[in-house]
Amino acid sequence: MSRQRSIEVIEQSEYVTIGELVRLTASRYSTLKYYTEEGLLAFTQAEENLTRRYKRAETVERIALIKSLKEGGASIPQIKGILFNNEPKS
Repeated sequence: MSRQRSIEVIEQSEYVTIGELVRLTASRYSTLKYYTEEGLLAFTQAEENLTRRYKRAETVERIALIKSLKEGGASIPQIKGILFNNEPKS
């Protein structure tokens, strides 16, 4: 098992893992995995070890926006519509 990077190193990194996003955003791993599977969080995948890497700054901002929308009562389909500019018709 690899050693965890310090929060200081993570905060300076361009790319982070989902586990590091958990630490940065105080979100649950399963929640971030779900958001990834739903296409709400973009990632790149290193072929050699199949690790998903997320752009730290934009992903942390995206997670904060999703949390805000959820707190306002938006559903995942509504959030997708807002994020991708194709709001579902009511």
